[in-house]
Amino acid sequence: MTARILVVEDDDETREAVAGALRDLGYDATVCHDARSARTHSDVDIVVTDIRMPGESGLELCADIAGNRPDLPVILMTAFGDTRAVSLGLRAGAADFLAKPFSLSDLGAAVGRALERRQRATRVNRLADTALGSERPVPGVVGSSPVMRTIADRVRQLANHQAPVLVTGETGTGKEIFARAIHALSDRRDQPFVALNCAALPAEIIESELFGHASGAFTGAARNHPGVFRDAEGGTLFLDEIGAMPLGLQARLLRAIEQRSVRPVGTVGEIRTNVRIVAASNARLRDLADSGQFRSDLLFRLSTFELDLPSLRERGNDVLELAEYFLNNLPNAGAPRVLGESAKLALLAYSWPGNVRELENGMRAAVAMSTSKTLEASDLPLRVREAHKARGSDTARVDLDALERTHIERVLRETGGNRSEAARQLGIDRVTLYRKMKRYQVAG
Repeated sequence: MTARILVVEDDDETREAVAGALRDLGYDATVCHDARSARTHSDVDIVVTDIRMPGESGLELCADIAGNRPDLPVILMTAFGDTRAVSLGLRAGAADFLAKPFSLSDLGAAVGRALERRQRATRVNRLADTALGSERPVPGVVGSSPVMRTIADRVRQLANHQAPVLVTGETGTGKEIFARAIHALSDRRDQPFVALNCAALPAEIIESELFGHASGAFTGAARNHPGVFRDAEGGTLFLDEIGAMPLGLQARLLRAIEQRSVRPVGTVGEIRTNVRIVAASNARLRDLADSGQFRSDLLFRLSTFELDLPSLRERGNDVLELAEYFLNNLPNAGAPRVLGESAKLALLAYSWPGNVRELENGMRAAVAMSTSKTLEASDLPLRVREAHKARGSDTARVDLDALERTHIERVLRETGGNRSEAARQLGIDRVTLYRKMKRYQVAG
């Protein structure tokens, strides 16, 4: 059957040119001029959309499709050299990109790749329908934004490989949580997970902690010490802040990884090891390598697989999901708490430079200071309240989806989960309510 492709482009000439090219390639092309009208076309196999359009952008359309129709590939048309648009498009779930001006062969190749992706997704969905249970959750990971769904898929894909993984991201993004998730989903899950913070130990101690030492190897070495490589035997060794490892020790680490053996300090023999390495860094290791502060050969070895974690400010409504998770799971928090609307707006308005770790600490402080079941903006840390106050009414435009989701949740609570009555009070029909509940992942 001929693939059906929807072209979304506000410029009449470009829209018709792309559609004509697709028809020349043998595809069934349909056109529309904006994201709003694109949503009326549900029976298509691929969407090709411009990024910059009046009203809703192609990025927003792409994110919406990724959230509601993950099997439907979206190809974004971008201005040549617009690397920021490409970065944002990847986070929104785009399948491919076409830099304007593009040739007929470029268009055909992108569509071909998108069709292959759709066919793979269809096969996976069919397998999932016949499998027992649902897709394995990623332990410890909270968030349903498109970028986090992509990260979760990546974790599942690489979990059972044996090659090293390099996890990067800003401080507080949860690098160790993802390292533990990789271990928990791997076939090494029943073996040890051992973590070593390379920045927390003096240079003269870290070698011994890594490879172990023999009794009498140095002053104070009263007995044999196995080291973390042997402690993690059969399992996963997590090397946090790997960029802080002394340069002179990096060669020994590289050899241990490549030879699968270690030589404890004060000995001459090699001991075989079987560990999977997951390393993490909030520093840009490539910049350190370029400046001679980190070995390029070790970087290449550690980055066989890479997992780049997004900052919390890039994760949209995940901040609310995480906040609610912390409220319900903090130790000694007492009765469960809920977020009031002012608190939700304040959380969305703040930039969270400390990422998930800062949010967790903020929720801990809010619970300690509040006696009410419902947390409002006034219960949040001062820096969060000040950001909310500074944004003022602009906060309402930060995330209209969050406001709509909050409103739907409140009406559903007030109607006892009666969807027909909730739809009536919201002024929409039941079908629209179901669609919005699915989009915002509202239970009820």
